[in-house]
Amino acid sequence: MMIRRLDPSENPPWELLELADPSKMIIEGYIHNSCIYVGEESDEIIGVYVLKETKKIVVEIMNVAVQEIHQGRGIGKQLISHAINEASKQGYAQVEIGTGNSSIYQLKLYQQCGFRIVGVDFDYFVRSYDEPIYENGLLCRDMIRLSYTFES
Repeated sequence: MMIRRLDPSENPPWELLELADPSKMIIEGYIHNSCIYVGEESDEIIGVYVLKETKKIVVEIMNVAVQEIHQGRGIGKQLISHAINEASKQGYAQVEIGTGNSSIYQLKLYQQCGFRIVGVDFDYFVRSYDEPIYENGLLCRDMIRLSYTFES
């Protein structure tokens, strides 16, 4: 798989972005001042992630998604590793990522990639979304915040 930064003139892969976040309105709130990266195989976009600067030395990974038919092949891990490397190359000191309390597989993946849990935004998904989100048989209520800090 090849990963590249999406040119601003290209249309974002909305179907994938909304796989990671069901609210197009929320995505539109940050997508235009972020960098979108896509993973491609045979000229087809099969994965995506977004990098958004949140503070001068901190960047957040958002909207990590892989087409369902390609899940389970390690593509998500490749996207996260690429994002960490991009953040390092761009001089950031820290990378943050957030996921729902019900996102069991994502929580495992992010910790395997070196992220540590640093906080919980209680009821984030209840406050931010009109419809309840269920995943893995659980109500998605809380945003689990994780962080990766580069060693100096």
